[in-house]
Amino acid sequence: MTRKTVRIAMNGVTGRMGYRQHLVRSILALREQGGLDLGDGTVLWPEPILVGRREHALRALAERHGLEHVSTDLDAVLADETVDIYFDSQVTSAREEALKKAIAAGKHIYTEKPTATGLAGALDLARLADEAGIKHGVVQDKLFLPGLLKLKRLIDGGFFGRILSVRGEFGYWVFEGDWQDAQRPSWNYRAEDGGGIVVDMFPHWEYVLHELFGRVKSVQALTATHIPQRWDENGKPYDATADDAAYGVFELEGGAIAQINSSWAVRVNRDELVEFQVDGTEGSAVAGLRNCRVQHRSATPKPVWNPDIPATEVFRDQWQEVPDNAEFDNGFKAQWELFLRHVYADAPYHWDLLAGARGVQLAELGLASSAEGRRIDVPEISL
Repeated sequence: MTRKTVRIAMNGVTGRMGYRQHLVRSILALREQGGLDLGDGTVLWPEPILVGRREHALRALAERHGLEHVSTDLDAVLADETVDIYFDSQVTSAREEALKKAIAAGKHIYTEKPTATGLAGALDLARLADEAGIKHGVVQDKLFLPGLLKLKRLIDGGFFGRILSVRGEFGYWVFEGDWQDAQRPSWNYRAEDGGGIVVDMFPHWEYVLHELFGRVKSVQALTATHIPQRWDENGKPYDATADDAAYGVFELEGGAIAQINSSWAVRVNRDELVEFQVDGTEGSAVAGLRNCRVQHRSATPKPVWNPDIPATEVFRDQWQEVPDNAEFDNGFKAQWELFLRHVYADAPYHWDLLAGARGVQLAELGLASSAEGRRIDVPEISL
């Protein structure tokens, strides 16, 4: 076996997702398993360089995990020819400029979404990356969740027949920050800092719908800022200027209709924080983060509406659990492995910056739909 060291500049790892999912559960997890075996006698050994603005926080993370390299100078890191890949999980408003610098430096790009604050910027990044001849990928982690992998298995097996509709519920109560600490950073609720649930979640819904059910042809959305005042990390009150809830209807290629509610101002009364119900002519399924339940046409009960007597059926008991039938790794780690194989073994990979731009487009059009009070067509994009 030949071990090849892969130096990865990781910008934004002091944030929640950058640290937990990308550094600890992906890159460090790969190191714990001995690296990534490419199957040709080569093992990739990821060597992260922690990049950010707060040196003390970066050094604390490095010491905690036995890492050597930290930097607050992004330009110097990108000028280093030994750095192969640039990864970005910064706040959205800082991402586009940093990605452009990394592309200009000839680094392969792997980035969180949204890739830019607007469609024009997202398409520009995709063009620049293609012109530079680099490999590029965008995190689309929901596709690798066990529940959605089981759902994909059902779709591929023809379980649903003709798919009619998709109904999604996502969200939870994010505390305002006054009497209990908020679970999300305050910038998420300031539009001027790139916050808002549409900007955050519509890119997710775009790739989930696109990959599983069909391209989004139109969007009609209504957004709200249900909690107008919140308290920041220092306990100071601030005005929430970004949407904290969005109610969207999406027309899909092939005729199915998707409805997805997204909210940080909802208390959870479902089995998982996100669930999708898919109804088809031959069967239905409800998929969450890990679990998936089905009800086939042949086993569908015949409920009768009668509001005058208590319900005699336990509806949840009428569904069957879909077995795992496979081992499911952490979704972020699974996609990191695919991207590294793409870069170093030229393995197929299509979750690129153009795919990321589709998510930015849907968020942009969703906000426009809410502002204008109308349904908006979603045109296909290309470079």
